[in-house]
Amino acid sequence: MNPELNVGNELAVLVKAAQRGDRAAFGQLFEQFAPTLHGILLARLQGVDADDLVQDVFLTAMQQLPKLRDPEKFASWLAAIARNRSYDLLRRSSRSQELPEDIAIGEDVSTRAEVVRVMGIIRELPEAYRETLTLRLVEGMTGPEIAERTGLLPASVRVNLHRGMKALRERLERSTDRE
Repeated sequence: MNPELNVGNELAVLVKAAQRGDRAAFGQLFEQFAPTLHGILLARLQGVDADDLVQDVFLTAMQQLPKLRDPEKFASWLAAIARNRSYDLLRRSSRSQELPEDIAIGEDVSTRAEVVRVMGIIRELPEAYRETLTLRLVEGMTGPEIAERTGLLPASVRVNLHRGMKALRERLERSTDRE
């Protein structure tokens, strides 16, 4: 028996239960997909915005879940909601200024600054690379997990990770050379 079919069936059972109003099933979906959404959103938004928007996306999903026709498409449907919500937020938001990185309290300033620098570079990459790299590097997901939770093909994830890492390395080297 193909283990991927089993995973899809388990997901479909959970989604169908959640569609019938089973809050525990929806809670399991939340636990399973919150890191994925966080990575997708973090690839586009600052950390605090991404954290808040995860909750908002799940609230929207809970309200719209009865309209989902194919429970096996839940992962890609949820990812699409997250992407759309991040686009909406970016369109609505005015550019606000962030505190300088050296003002961070209670954190290793140099480590935080490096993370912010790398995430800034990742956000400049093409969208397909941003998402897969953020899910891999920040959320710690494997390629197959990324594929399963975003609805992408495993081969596409592998290619995006490979090309994205190459582009990230090149840009990091260029930015280091300029310093």
